[in-house]
Amino acid sequence: MKVYARATGQLLAERVVLANTFFTRLRGLIGRRRLVAAEALWLRPCNGVHTWWMHYAIDVIFLDRELRIVKLVENMRPFRLTAPHRAARSVLEMSAHTISQLQLKVGDQLEIVREP
Repeated sequence: MKVYARATGQLLAERVVLANTFFTRLRGLIGRRRLVAAEALWLRPCNGVHTWWMHYAIDVIFLDRELRIVKLVENMRPFRLTAPHRAARSVLEMSAHTISQLQLKVGDQLEIVREP
């Protein structure tokens, strides 16, 4: 899967891995050495995340049902926890500083495209 900004068509991540079971969401990025710039983990359903046992910072993008950004957390360091966001239905975890580099903001609409 890939993720794009709907308004501009800008590619945000070339490789999106879906975590949609209890165990894949629980594990998340734990055990991964790093998350590369063009990669994302899509946690669905999800409205809050943690970075326990991780060794690097990440950016966290909270999305509503229509994949509109409802909250952004930049450079979330290891061993941190977000409060649940009521409007969020899923979360994209990306490498740190992605939000600022791509100039994402609350209200932006994203599109996730499944590859054949």
